[in-house]
Amino acid sequence: MKPLLFPWLFTMSLALVGGMAHADKADRDQPMNIEADALRYDELQQTSVFTGRVVLTKGTIVIRGAKLDVRQDPAGHQFGRVTAEAGKLAFFRQKREGLNEFIEGEGELIEYDSRADTVKFIKNAQLRRYRGATLGDEFTGGVIVYNNTTEVFTIDGAAAANSGAGNAGKGGRVRAMLSPQPSDAASAPVMTPDAASSPPALRATPSLKKVVP
Repeated sequence: MKPLLFPWLFTMSLALVGGMAHADKADRDQPMNIEADALRYDELQQTSVFTGRVVLTKGTIVIRGAKLDVRQDPAGHQFGRVTAEAGKLAFFRQKREGLNEFIEGEGELIEYDSRADTVKFIKNAQLRRYRGATLGDEFTGGVIVYNNTTEVFTIDGAAAANSGAGNAGKGGRVRAMLSPQPSDAASAPVMTPDAASSPPALRATPSLKKVVP
């Protein structure tokens, strides 16, 4: 199926089919575990800078990049900014609650906000949904903001014009590939007595307001 072209700014929403399915809510309450080659910690400012092959895990969340700046506010909320290695993209992955589905994203920068429960992909941004190991839907743009709580995300294609050589010639357009809803059992949600028989699908909803990260 060929990619579909959309206006420079639009809003996408995960549709409700037989009930709401969210990104794994338990992730917000899980500790943030980080591995890296080096760490600089400032106790006064409550900031940490990890460098070199950084891997962050928080519940089902996995984030990888070359550098990670982390700070924590007085209420305990954590904020992370991941920078990719030159010529590469930082990586994000999270499981959707109750489903054998995963959300993946990439960008030259990734910002994670545990208070707002949002992830922001900046420059050469990509967002994908996998049903098991099968790619379902895919989106690209200049900036993508994904809300883990509501599973609503916005894509700003205008920023693509200034996102580097990787987007040259794309004219700041958002691009999306929407796959048909599968009927095979492999993509069905984890069943509970009151669960729906098929997982939610993605749909465009241009009338929704832009999510503010």
